[in-house]
Amino acid sequence: MTAPAHRPAVPDTALGPWLLDRLAAYLYRPAETIDPGVPLADYGADSVVALSLCGDLEDEWGVVAEPTLLWDHPTVGRLLAHLPAAHPDVFAGRDR
Repeated sequence: MTAPAHRPAVPDTALGPWLLDRLAAYLYRPAETIDPGVPLADYGADSVVALSLCGDLEDEWGVVAEPTLLWDHPTVGRLLAHLPAAHPDVFAGRDR
């Protein structure tokens, strides 16, 4: 499946692909079908997904995230804007 033409681009950094892969696994869908501008709740994200993602962020990146992360930043695009801004020491120039 190809991405819709209007779909915003995910930054080509380590965090973008990692985040899409994790969310795709939790939402049981291919990563390329997740539009960064669509609320994750529209794809079925719930509190279990939110808590799991918070645990993954801590395990993989050492970032402690509040369980409300997906409600405060409900799209992939907003998460990718928030996480590096909130944790520049972790994500600035980091390539994984």
